Amino acid sequence: MPLLILGLLIFLGVHSLRLFADAWRTRMIARLGANAWKGLYALVAVFGFALIVWGFGLARQHALLLYAPPPWLSQLNALFTLVAFVLVAAAYVPRNHLKAKIGHPMLAGVKVWALGHLLAIGFLHDVVLFGAFLLWAIADFVVSRRRDRRAGVIYPQGTLAGDALTLVIGIAAWAIFAFWLHARLIGVSPFGVS
Repeated sequence: MPLLILGLLIFLGVHSLRLFADAWRTRMIARLGANAWKGLYALVAVFGFALIVWGFGLARQHALLLYAPPPWLSQLNALFTLVAFVLVAAAYVPRNHLKAKIGHPMLAGVKVWALGHLLAIGFLHDVVLFGAFLLWAIADFVVSRRRDRRAGVIYPQGTLAGDALTLVIGIAAWAIFAFWLHARLIGVSPFGVS
């Protein structure tokens, strides 16, 4: 569990710099240059992510059950995850109504993904992982929306074409991950079949 927690602190910590140290972040970008900052940021984030993966794998070997959700919550989690994939797609597809309305659909997607997994899985390592991501995404979403309001940020209006592309990409990515990659990468089939 210590490696998982350290990885979460590093990964979510670097992704929280705008929340807690925005002035320092701005100074570092000015001092190092945008490309050097992005490279350093990516290096630290990848290191943190690697620790999360390694630590999660180790923690799964000594699983401690905190609560036993009813089986139907696993099916509900598949729906939560589908919504999360569509929201993440909305962060990248231009001119869709989700981005225009929410402003930060990736953070909303992380919240939905983490909440769905917390409802469906009750092991300690899962609660630590998904709980940390849920708390981070809530805090980042709130701060980002406030920052947008202060700066008067208005996102481009959505179009039906943008919405359609968002749905197609989100659903396709979810299907590939749910039916093929999840079992291969994480070792668990979301639908109980291999």
